[in-house]
Amino acid sequence: MATWAKEFPRRIRVITTDVTGTLVSFRGSLSDHYLGSAAKCGVQIPRGTSFERSFARAYREMCREYPCFGSQMMTAKEWWKLVVLRSFAHSGTTLTPEQQDTVFQRIYSLFGSLKAYEKFEDTLPFLHWVQRKNIVCGILSNADERYGDSILPMLGLTHDELQFMCFSKDWGFEKPDGRFFLAAMQQAERLLHHHSQDPLLPGHVLHIGNDYAKDFEGAKRAGMHAVLLNRYNEGDVAQEWQRRGAIVLNDLMDVVEFLGRCNCQLG
Repeated sequence: MATWAKEFPRRIRVITTDVTGTLVSFRGSLSDHYLGSAAKCGVQIPRGTSFERSFARAYREMCREYPCFGSQMMTAKEWWKLVVLRSFAHSGTTLTPEQQDTVFQRIYSLFGSLKAYEKFEDTLPFLHWVQRKNIVCGILSNADERYGDSILPMLGLTHDELQFMCFSKDWGFEKPDGRFFLAAMQQAERLLHHHSQDPLLPGHVLHIGNDYAKDFEGAKRAGMHAVLLNRYNEGDVAQEWQRRGAIVLNDLMDVVEFLGRCNCQLG
């Protein structure tokens, strides 16, 4: 990872934002959701097994073998079914064909419900502030389309608040790939052209996320500005981000204050 000199924006016309850990948080633990769903189907995993580790292994494998949630090779639901089944296999749990279907469907349904997600308290106030400043705001996330189709609307986050949504599953690119950031810029520029013909420059875009390599470095290499949120008070991690030149803030209201201190033009 490189070390970057701190740069402060002079004008911001577009804001792109990550989803999980930035606008939205998971509710409960992954292992509780997975193992609770399995238990309701009569499945128990061996004692002493770290299911979080089994899931992480399965997720890494699938991201490597079928990047961007399968992109055009399979549906997101098919991709996630393989993740779920591999997670249980890596935990030493044997599922019958019938259990594979019932356990997966229960887990997949749960992760499409309010039991698994909640928006941060500052999300809507921030997005409403963005609207008042005539800033175009949209999603740039390594995620599948279900976020945009159902999860975000379920949480009250629609195209009224988020004017465009770029998910890696749809585009076949993922952060920190510069092509993905460029795709988001192109989406935003179409919206800007409704009331201005001024070209959108990368320096007029602020990206907000919570991953140094994917969000901060990806945006900076694309010529954009970036800030990282330390939502979960990870002190050592945040200090390392700052040492490498990242602007680290606690929440979205801090972003509002940061832009105010920069005294930059908005919109």
